[in-house]
Parts: sequence; structure tokens; C-alpha cells
Amino acid sequence: MKYTKSEKYNTPALQAKIMGPNPIKLEEELLLKHRIPTGSVVCDLGSGQGLTSVFLAKEYGFTVYAADLWSDPEENRRFFDAMGLDREQIIPVKADAADLPFEKEFFDAVISVDSYNYFGRDEHYLDDKLLPFVKSGGYIYIAIPGMKQDCHDHLPQELLLSWTPEQLDYMHDIAYWSEMIGKCKGAEVISVKEMESNEEVWADWLSQENEYAVGDRKAMEAGGGKYLNFIAIVMRKK
Repeated sequence: MKYTKSEKYNTPALQAKIMGPNPIKLEEELLLKHRIPTGSVVCDLGSGQGLTSVFLAKEYGFTVYAADLWSDPEENRRFFDAMGLDREQIIPVKADAADLPFEKEFFDAVISVDSYNYFGRDEHYLDDKLLPFVKSGGYIYIAIPGMKQDCHDHLPQELLLSWTPEQLDYMHDIAYWSEMIGKCKGAEVISVKEMESNEEVWADWLSQENEYAVGDRKAMEAGGGKYLNFIAIVMRKK
């Protein structure tokens, strides 16, 4: 696909803020033909250094709560200010995904890119930890790294060049995620599908010079990418 919105963020300074395969392109693909009304209050769950939150505010007109456990809210605030965003439109919050500090039914939607697989592999997570903060009829949009087919019983040597079996346990296939979210009682599943952007978002990440990107090159240069994909999940709270 052509990433018309993401092209504006293809600068060295902004790309240096990505913490994995390009989350801006993943987010743009995830939100193609999305159903979230303009002006909605959304949670960018696992927002990292805030680049995806800026994208949601600037390109879609959402009021965004940038929720992340590991980033510094003050540092993100400085970044948001530098990007010219109103402080009432984008709010950095230090938050644990399993213990969110918001009012119940606060959000019109939750959007999570390249993070849900870390905390969402609990079949009770959606019903118990996330959906209480979403309004009835609100949406959940998720993009996560996955596998074309689960291979945890016989992990390919290419993947083990960069990741341990424990790290790879965060990646699963569409069948796994369909079963996991299918257990949710409080939301209907609209779609679970493979995304188009796998090769391009990985290329953007591997061109970075931070230690994590350099470490990931070993597996990908050995052909590990043929086992991997990205998965898009869309749900609607009942």
C-alpha cells in the first residue's frame, strides 16, 4: 500500500523515535476505513516515545491519551509541544496496561500498535482490564507482530539468531489470536487478518542504528522474516 499519511513522518529525527518495525505505517494500515469518529477520545495503549500518539492527533483529529509504562511522560510532553500540539489534545500518561488509571467508559476507542502482544495474552485481559474503560459501542484497534504459523515447538534457527524462545513467545499466528480474543464476552470481533506492511516496516526499523535494531538484523538478514507477519485485530464493545 502507499503510506500517504506516514510519508510526513519519514525524517531521521522522527524515525529515531521508533522502537520496532515502523509503527506509523502499521497504524496507517490498521486505520484504513476505520470507524472511529473524528474528535473521539482515544487511548494509544503502549505509546512508547509518543510518535504514534502524535500521528493519531495530527492525522485523525483524535484527543489522545498516550499511555505507556516505560516512557517518561515529561519527555513525551516536550516532544508533543515541539510538534505543535495543544496540551488538551494529547496527554502523556504513565500507565500499566493491566491497571489503567482512567475513569470507566472514558474512551471512544483504544488503539495499540506493537505492544498488545506483551500484555494481551491473558484470555481475561480484555473483559477484566481493558473493556471497562471503553464506552459501549467503542472500538479496539490492534496491530501486533506475529508468525505466519506458530512454530514454538521447533523454532527456526534463523529466528534464534536474534531472539530467545522466551522473547519469541510474544509472537503467535492468526489462529492463536483468533482463539484468544474469541473468548472475550464483552466485545464482538470484527476482523483478524494479516497486514500488508511486514517487509516495509521491518526495513525501516533495520535501517536504524540503535542496539536493538542492530541485534534484530541477524535474524532478518538470515531469512527469518519469512516466518513473521503483522496481524490486525478490530473489535467493538457490546
